[in-house]
Amino acid sequence: MRVMGLDPGLRALGWGVIDVTGSRLSHVANGICRTSTGDLGPRLAALFEELTLIWDRFQPDTAAVEQTFVNKDGAGTLKLGQARGIAMLVPARAGVEVGEYAPNAVKKAVVGVGHADKKQVAHMVKMQLPGVDIAGPDAADALAIAICHAHLAQSARRIKQALA
Repeated sequence: MRVMGLDPGLRALGWGVIDVTGSRLSHVANGICRTSTGDLGPRLAALFEELTLIWDRFQPDTAAVEQTFVNKDGAGTLKLGQARGIAMLVPARAGVEVGEYAPNAVKKAVVGVGHADKKQVAHMVKMQLPGVDIAGPDAADALAIAICHAHLAQSARRIKQALA
């Protein structure tokens, strides 16, 4: 199974792709889609175009996106939500279901605690994907989201098989 994790952001949208074989995880690729400042429409279009090219290149079987948390800046939260919409649209157009995970759930799945900082997340991603060269904090978060989705999807599959 090939999993793409997406860490939505308007300035920097992190992405990471891993392969899952049984309980073994292996790194495929990671990076960051960046946009310049300016009007929102062209920035969203640029994210969509770049992410579509990445999706077409790696052909994931499934995808996962971090859920948006509401902060004090309502306008910032809304812009983040629009970038998150792009992150969900690309896999949806390919007919792929998109898992959604709260930041604390991702951290708990990867680090073991729900309130880990970015350095701890990046460290544990490197531990679980030996030899990975992470493009930056947003890419580390995206890989963590992919790892979380891989673990939870495997658990759900096992439960479904046991019930059948």
